[in-house]
Amino acid sequence: MALLIHMNICRFENAALLHRYTNDIKYRVFVTTFARAAQQWFNQLPLAVIGSFREFRSLFLHQFASSRKHRKTELSLFSIRQKEGESLKDYLLRFNTVALEVPSVTQEIKANAFAQGLMDRDFFKLLAKKSATKFDVLLVRAAKYVNMEDAQSSKKEDRGEKRKENKDENPSKNPRMDFKDKKPA
Repeated sequence: MALLIHMNICRFENAALLHRYTNDIKYRVFVTTFARAAQQWFNQLPLAVIGSFREFRSLFLHQFASSRKHRKTELSLFSIRQKEGESLKDYLLRFNTVALEVPSVTQEIKANAFAQGLMDRDFFKLLAKKSATKFDVLLVRAAKYVNMEDAQSSKKEDRGEKRKENKDENPSKNPRMDFKDKKPA
């Protein structure tokens, strides 16, 4: 958000240079670009508080700096945990999404953070037996494990469908007799 605000101000200042606005005009024109929150903020400013466009720009940025998106850190990765019922594949996607936002994080830290966030399931046990110090190596193992899980799941589904088809096609050879109406001989 802060980056977007800075970009908009820079764009405005470039246009103001092109049109040769004075400081007084810059201030008045810039205000016309405000939307809801910025307009409310501006309307609450006391009269004659601002001496120059530079001062106005500084006040504006200070006011809206709190709405900026905070940079992720390595600690952010260690706070990611696999959720109950979440597949390894989904956890991996969620972890990678956050990891992309962490600048200059090492392979080792990513591997450790990912492993620490895993639930105590088969893949975690596999890593406990043979740990991966590099995230790239861990990704390769995880991909193989996910493929194996998908294959097993697919095989179970196929077996379940075949059983259902066999039940539908081959009714029991000896249908049960209803003995309620029969009397013993």
